Amino acid sequence: MGLIGEVKRHPEADGLYVEQIDVGEATPRTVVSGLVKHVPIEQMGGRRVAVLCNLKPRNMGGIKSFGMLLCASDKAAEVPEVEPLAPPAGAPVGERVCFGEWVEDYPAPAGANKMNKKKIWDKVQPNLATSAEGLAVWN
Repeated sequence: MGLIGEVKRHPEADGLYVEQIDVGEATPRTVVSGLVKHVPIEQMGGRRVAVLCNLKPRNMGGIKSFGMLLCASDKAAEVPEVEPLAPPAGAPVGERVCFGEWVEDYPAPAGANKMNKKKIWDKVQPNLATSAEGLAVWN
């Protein structure tokens, strides 16, 4: 679970924001997201978000991004709305979130190299959706 602090427009790319996100680490993570057309900058700062943190860092318009905001969209809409996923109410900054009830200790997160080599995100992402109630669901 992350909390967006500072947000600014990307100096080189019109469609990107550069966010500083507290995910419970010693310093905030820099995350670059393509949400300019979907979410006004005034609605970004102070927002609680779900952040995928174990991806390999990527250069986006010359700025290194150390994560990805998870968002939902309505693909059936003529002009799809895109909305960052909100973590469960009351989840503390830095807490890992999962689908359903988790009764055991979380397994260790996959590292960036494993995520990249095994293409874990590519396998998981197609089965992510939102329910009729607007909750994130998988499979």
